[in-house]
Amino acid sequence: MAQTVPIPRGMKEARRRENIAGYLFMAPSLLFFIGFVIFPMGMCLVTSFFNYTMTEFTFTGLKNYQIMFGDSVFIKALVNTIVIVVVSVPITCMFSLWVASVIYKMRQLHTSFFRCVFYLPVVTGSVAVTVVWKWIFNNYTGVLNYVCKALGIISTNVNWLGDPGTALWCIITILLTTSVGQPIVLYVSALSNVDHSLVEAASVDGATNMQTFWRIKWPQIMPTTLYILVITTINSFQCFALIQLLTSGGPNHATETIMYYIYYNAFKLQNYGYGSAMGIILAIIIAIFSAIQFRLAKTDNG
Repeated sequence: MAQTVPIPRGMKEARRRENIAGYLFMAPSLLFFIGFVIFPMGMCLVTSFFNYTMTEFTFTGLKNYQIMFGDSVFIKALVNTIVIVVVSVPITCMFSLWVASVIYKMRQLHTSFFRCVFYLPVVTGSVAVTVVWKWIFNNYTGVLNYVCKALGIISTNVNWLGDPGTALWCIITILLTTSVGQPIVLYVSALSNVDHSLVEAASVDGATNMQTFWRIKWPQIMPTTLYILVITTINSFQCFALIQLLTSGGPNHATETIMYYIYYNAFKLQNYGYGSAMGIILAIIIAIFSAIQFRLAKTDNG
């Protein structure tokens, strides 16, 4: 039976000092995380069981949750939010991967140029982006109506943001343009770090580009893909600024999302308990979607 070699006392002391130093460096971020993430989450959970307004703070148990699932506007907001996620997340990931696959092989100057172009909407203020898109979708002077009429696609101007049939798809389009920047940058980095010796060996063995991608590149960029899926899903669920600045949930709740409905109830109607309950449900839904993505990614990795 092997004997355990005792650790010298000096080494123990050095390790203890390193641990203390590490925790001291972590302390500011840890305190910030506890104070501005963990504590508010706990308060949100507690508040969801109360009828909490500016004039009342009464324990109501699960009443807020019962009201929520009988609220037709909340159901509409939930459906709209899921549609945004289901449509925008796969398109964002596939488009970003396609663009990254094209530009990462270019010369460094060209790759940097395209990364800058696609990342620019991410760092541009949401108000500026919204103003541009509001002009594009304007039903009187918008460039989209002008182009569509010139091409013969439409005969009369369309109120893109005022029509319940098109408003949500306009929001999804804008969200896509502001969501692809970071995934493209991450995919370019991930593809550049793929083991090129394996790619060259596969090419020598007669593998096609598609076979090389699925058998060699895809498994190596899977961690990046998982990260992009989770982050993009969370951002899509939390779509708020576009709704607030463009449609305010209209027309007829066609662009209502859970985040905007939480804001409307908590900060406009000052019904903090009901808003907190919706926040808890949103957190649970995001956790479920993220768990599914982790599970699928684990299955793909075998």
